[in-house]
Amino acid sequence: MKIKTVEIKNFRLLRDTKISLEEYTTVIVGRNNSGKTSLTEIFRRLFGSKSGFSIHDFSIESLEGFKKALAEKLAGKSDENIRMVIPAIEIKITIEYPKDAPDLGALGDFVIDLNPASNLAVIIVQYTLKNGKIDYLFDGITDEGEESIKAFMRALKEKIPALFEIRIFAQDPNDASNMLSMEHSKLRSVIGAGFVNAQRGLDDETHTEKDVLGRVLAQLFDTSKSETAPPDMKEKSDALQKVVGDIQATVDTDFNGQLNNLLPALALFGFPSIADSKLSTETTIDVANILSSHTKVRYEHSGFVYLPETYNGLGTRNLIYILFQLYEFFRAYQSRASVNSLDIIFIEEPEAHLHPQMQQVFIAKLHEIAKQFSDKFNDKKPWPVQFVVTTHSTHIANEAPFEAIRYFLTTTNGYRKTTIKDLRVEFSDTGLKPDKEFLHKYLTLTKCDLYFADKAILIEGTAERLMMPILIQKSDALDTDNQQLAQQYLTIIEVGGAYAHHFYKFLDFLDLRCLVITDLDSIARTEGERITYPASIASRGTHTSNAGIKNWFSPATEGYYELATCIANTEEHKVVGSRRIAFQIPEDELVGTGRSLEEAIFLANRDKFAIVGATAEEVEEIADRLAPSNNQKADFALRHALDDKEWSAPKYIIQGLQWLAQNPVLNVVAPMVPESLPEHSLEAPVSLAVSVALNNVGTTSDELNVAKEL
Repeated sequence: MKIKTVEIKNFRLLRDTKISLEEYTTVIVGRNNSGKTSLTEIFRRLFGSKSGFSIHDFSIESLEGFKKALAEKLAGKSDENIRMVIPAIEIKITIEYPKDAPDLGALGDFVIDLNPASNLAVIIVQYTLKNGKIDYLFDGITDEGEESIKAFMRALKEKIPALFEIRIFAQDPNDASNMLSMEHSKLRSVIGAGFVNAQRGLDDETHTEKDVLGRVLAQLFDTSKSETAPPDMKEKSDALQKVVGDIQATVDTDFNGQLNNLLPALALFGFPSIADSKLSTETTIDVANILSSHTKVRYEHSGFVYLPETYNGLGTRNLIYILFQLYEFFRAYQSRASVNSLDIIFIEEPEAHLHPQMQQVFIAKLHEIAKQFSDKFNDKKPWPVQFVVTTHSTHIANEAPFEAIRYFLTTTNGYRKTTIKDLRVEFSDTGLKPDKEFLHKYLTLTKCDLYFADKAILIEGTAERLMMPILIQKSDALDTDNQQLAQQYLTIIEVGGAYAHHFYKFLDFLDLRCLVITDLDSIARTEGERITYPASIASRGTHTSNAGIKNWFSPATEGYYELATCIANTEEHKVVGSRRIAFQIPEDELVGTGRSLEEAIFLANRDKFAIVGATAEEVEEIADRLAPSNNQKADFALRHALDDKEWSAPKYIIQGLQWLAQNPVLNVVAPMVPESLPEHSLEAPVSLAVSVALNNVGTTSDELNVAKEL
């Protein structure tokens, strides 16, 4: 039994969203303020200690519904029509259960369909206006003037908590109109929720200890006292109670007898009314209070010295705290009286204070932790738990299974709202399998932060990675009127021309504004004993060997992409949705085109590098001779990035970076397709490494080739 989907309406940024949950662990990623916390919060309101909603919890767009309802009320419309436009916060939970389950337990109350082939139960929870309260909601508002509407919206702050209530319904999965009202207690019998908050009170403090682990023990003790707690838990809690009971007997006699002697002799004051009021002491020992306030978890040191919690590192304490919490949630599940209930546990930012390797291990072992609890404490009966992990960690996001990622994206169309994108659904097409497999291996190797960046640059290799900071500086210096790219949250990813196309679908999925900087890689078709395609200067080239360029403009093309057609593509053709491609082009009013970044720099700075020629062929040949070999590219890049900075950036780089710095909504323009396709096909060469720039995490070309072969 598991939660299959969750649909949320009108709650904060979750205006109208649907998220599918994995059987074991779902990982929520996205930029800041994209609605990740809202998903956790709505469950916390329904299942946690904090209940109820306020006007601030309604999505901005849904607030317009209150104004429409006011207009309907003033127009004399029926209560039924008015209620239809009054906003309600709603969450719809679809649960999938085994068809052959002998007993559905509490979930059986929510199964109201008569279809024997169906194995879905739908639970709807609404925060909506109470019956008979429409007049009270609009009380005192007599017109639709601006001041009246402002007064009405201000009054909603107090009226919503007073006039709204939570209602729970079972819905027929085959007939949405068939709904049955249910008690709130039945919902809690079916679903248990646990929350490991992002702020866990583990901060280092020099003078004050925060013994949060002791408080978790107190929660475990409270759970163990319930009538439905497992026998092993009740046995332990009874033993604790007996120990405390023995102490209590001593306190009641010896301790309180001595304590009474400390009371003042009131009879000495001579007032019978006071003397008659004899005082005595009573000291009660509460196990839960002892555990929460006076119990400290210690770490053994040198066999006889025990160190406080705060003497361990924050990462260790964070991990132990999460494990304690998960164990408490497991025991709470065991203590529920209902049969076949399930748990959903939200873990916010588990990466806090954990080093990268520990983050990877944590997300990989999360389900295994639950399994060990079941094996050891539940006679190997599985704990039906689903974890939802929200994170800003690239290590956790990239270590998680590709299908488990849910990407939260904030979009603006008059109102800000969250769109939830599902990698499992998006890459389910069998035609995308090569891209999917490559991306998962790539992300696992490199830990890139595409999930969290606002913009991205995909580059060829080491030279571009080393020179990109100064290229951005030069671009920003030429465009001071617009937003500076150096001030934006940008990620730079080294992918090589042979692999960039694997990212196109992924970038579209992320709706991430991205610039792909690649090389022209011109080659010349040569006929002899066999047809070959050796590298060539652009003026003598016939095709490009760059797979990223070919798949951008003409993915259906077999073999290499014709160079003339490639060069003929306009600036509009270089933009597809939110991504743009940039490759070498001639400088303004000059002939000659480079086939690599280094050649383009030479041709953009002809006086500096003494390049003289009347024809494109002449200047391209000189640039080709000056171009460093593969093992000298890094030296060239470092020299011109750190020491010799007096040079102009190539035109194709400037155009691309200035486009990236902007934020227009761009139309998709169909690229040009060659009239005739090359008749021969060769594998594009692999020569560049793949790594992440700007975060000091790299992947060698050997590692990339390993990923390619896996």
